[in-house]
Amino acid sequence: MERLAALLQERRRRGGGLDYPIGAGDVIEISVPAMQEIGAKTVRVSGEGAISLPFVGLIQAEGLREEELAQAIRARLEKYMYNPRVAIFIKEYRSRQVAVLGAVGKPGLYSLSSGADTIMDVVSRAGGILPTADPRIHFVPAEPVEKEKAKELALFLPEGVLAKDPSPLILKKTDPIFIDIKELAYGGNQIYLSLPVRPGDVIMVPGGGQILVEGWVEKPGAYSVTPGLTVSGIVAAAGGPSFPADTGSVKIFRAAQQGGKSVLVANLQDIKAGKEADIALQGGDIVEIASVTSKLIPYALYKFITTVVSVGVSGNVPIF
Repeated sequence: MERLAALLQERRRRGGGLDYPIGAGDVIEISVPAMQEIGAKTVRVSGEGAISLPFVGLIQAEGLREEELAQAIRARLEKYMYNPRVAIFIKEYRSRQVAVLGAVGKPGLYSLSSGADTIMDVVSRAGGILPTADPRIHFVPAEPVEKEKAKELALFLPEGVLAKDPSPLILKKTDPIFIDIKELAYGGNQIYLSLPVRPGDVIMVPGGGQILVEGWVEKPGAYSVTPGLTVSGIVAAAGGPSFPADTGSVKIFRAAQQGGKSVLVANLQDIKAGKEADIALQGGDIVEIASVTSKLIPYALYKFITTVVSVGVSGNVPIF
């Protein structure tokens, strides 16, 4: 949260209404109506930041605004004609892109229209966060990365990984900022979703994954994360606790950000009675329902009797 607050303050101090200059990879449409050779020409800015036009030659475009580039082209064309009219239109802003990856509606690369675009704006453009997603955004700001590395990350990320959960690829060599959506929804400071984004930023929404339920429930196994899933909900989905289950001490094992595991304990009876808040679950959690020792012997006897009765009823009854 401290990193997020510092980044928000820094980006707002720099200004959120700025417009970005032309950059490498941008596609530009240039029109000079009175000159047939450049009547309507589409060019891409090279990696060195230049474009090439008839009568103009090689001209630097990176770092200029549209009007500044038009003036530079106009100055060179004045050798050949009086007061040339030059129109510039940016068709594709490849240098202004932000990567939105993982569990969103339309993962991909999204161009920024201005410096006022925020995390919420770009995620909305990407179709929003899927219901099955983990309720956290992993945000990798471009600032801590070298300029060229950030550009490579946004421009040349393989299209094949955009629709997958790319956390191993993105997080292996970076230090992301975690934004807890659930915390924001329940009274957290939602101002952080209005953080201005910058070219080269990466917004990654991990898939929700699964929760493992083991121990004394009717149907132990792996269950997919759904929005709002809690301990009592996952136990119910697993068929409910069996007779020997210790419902007063259900343990939740969760991976900690610093490594290792944290352990939470829930009392299902108190949750049902409203005496204790239910615990929200997240992908990767392990829910363990242990047994009460005093219940094991009567439960074993019960299972033995019901098994014998079942076998006897299903077998052939002799007739004398």
